[in-house]
Amino acid sequence: MLLPTDEPVPCYMKNIDRTFCVAPMMDWSDRHCRYFWRLLSRQAVLYTEMVTTGALLHGDIARHLAHDVAEHPLAVQLGGSDPQDLAHAAKLCEQAGYGEINLNVGCPSERVQSGAFGACLMNEPDTVANGIKAMRDAVSIPVTIKCRIGVDENDSYAALSEFVAINQEAGCSTFIIHARKAWLSGLSPKQNREIPPLNYPIVFQLKRDFNDLEIILNGGIKTLEDCRAALEQLDGVMIGREAYQNPYLLERVDADIFGDQQAPLQSRLDIATAYASYIEQQLSLGSRLNHMTRHILGLFNGMPGARQWRRYISENAHKPDAGIDVYWQSLTIINQAHRLAQQRRE
Repeated sequence: MLLPTDEPVPCYMKNIDRTFCVAPMMDWSDRHCRYFWRLLSRQAVLYTEMVTTGALLHGDIARHLAHDVAEHPLAVQLGGSDPQDLAHAAKLCEQAGYGEINLNVGCPSERVQSGAFGACLMNEPDTVANGIKAMRDAVSIPVTIKCRIGVDENDSYAALSEFVAINQEAGCSTFIIHARKAWLSGLSPKQNREIPPLNYPIVFQLKRDFNDLEIILNGGIKTLEDCRAALEQLDGVMIGREAYQNPYLLERVDADIFGDQQAPLQSRLDIATAYASYIEQQLSLGSRLNHMTRHILGLFNGMPGARQWRRYISENAHKPDAGIDVYWQSLTIINQAHRLAQQRRE
């Protein structure tokens, strides 16, 4: 595990290719999930759940920032608005070995709004710029922004352009744009991910107008075909819920998106078997089995035995004494279903 230290940041953590990224997702993209995703793609950039500056200033730094070196390339997403707090938190993240600091300017939840950060900061571009500058002065790794195309009635292209221009001046050169506006009241965070219509053309226009910036598209992307289409006009794509619910799509990212023709073709069972070593290690350190297996329930989607496998995991992994034997038994279910399906085809 990597914990905050005073050691220099390894150079390989500073070189990030954001052609394909997996989004920060609260309650989903924790360290166990990221390790699992890394088994599928060596090159996709992974993002942590949002970590608030308050959690790092007043909470357990090691718990919030600990991660495995295998997770890299890896970025941490911060939530906050006070420049001094952001600078201090960014320094802690750099010391912990993260390769990028991403500022959350897109989350519309009421809890985030009450802390004066997230999507509501789209209305305060100067506040965001002050935070970006403070973090840029504090760390040597990239500082990026993840935002919406607008909030409430402040959703004109002119407002978005002004937001980007002000923060470009502050030193931000990478913008990850969720191509939906956010409603700060009336819609839940889940509804804000689904109800406001997607507007990819506004993101494409932003790239044309700010050609020297790295512009990455987020929102509604479900397939690698979607990714390739977006990459014809943009610098990168970020996929969210689909990577969690259908993780096997990540298996072809290295070959199909990054052009790595040496990337091995792995079966779903190969990946599940490789994850077992990590599970055993984490169990020995005190982690609960269900904290790891909950992230992989979509791995066998559409395959024979998938439903039985999910049921077995869901019914047994949460038990206090659940160990690696439960996991191996779950894979036996998949193996048996696969063999039966083969016999039927023959």
